[in-house]
Amino acid sequence: MNAVSWLNSEAFTVFGQHIKWADMIGNLIGLAALALGWRRSIWTWPAQLLAGAILFTAFASAHLSGSAGKQLVVIVVALWGWQAWKRGKQQAQDGSLAVRFATWRERGVLIGAAALGTLAVGGLFTLFPSLSWDPWPDAYIFVGTIVAMYAQAKGMVEFWFAWLLVDLVGVPLNFANGFAFSGFVYIIYGALVLWGMRDWWLRTRTPALEGAPA
Repeated sequence: MNAVSWLNSEAFTVFGQHIKWADMIGNLIGLAALALGWRRSIWTWPAQLLAGAILFTAFASAHLSGSAGKQLVVIVVALWGWQAWKRGKQQAQDGSLAVRFATWRERGVLIGAAALGTLAVGGLFTLFPSLSWDPWPDAYIFVGTIVAMYAQAKGMVEFWFAWLLVDLVGVPLNFANGFAFSGFVYIIYGALVLWGMRDWWLRTRTPALEGAPA
């Protein structure tokens, strides 16, 4: 059995839900990445990259093209975010990552990009049903993840709100498509997101320590 076959094999069954190795390992690394993001550690990006690579094998094998494609984008954005945070750390006066709230213009751009992106990707999945079993939720998660990671790379507090909105759809979608571990982990994501949001929010009140925005 090769590595890909092993990752997509069943690890165990709990409460009638079949847990796959790739689903479990990828999401545990994803949880670690989110926790590292909360702590503003630059290691959040290599962790997201690795989680994306593992989850890609899981979603691709299940023919969830939107979710699989999302992981490819996660890998690309993680590489870009890694570089952005390196620059951000160099700008901050205390050696930590500078965080801030987005401007109203930036918020409008994020919301507009999310809406138009979801319409475009959802329309594509609808035209080509073989790309996704759940076209609109899949498109929503695909685009929402990109928006959240972009905002994270720019050091915007709003990235936590974007992750919460992704979670609201991600939990039922994963349970419905046989990725129970992803569903359970998304619930834990929600708690971490709330804590992380509070931490970043408080740090925006001390601009003198935070330095220039990322």
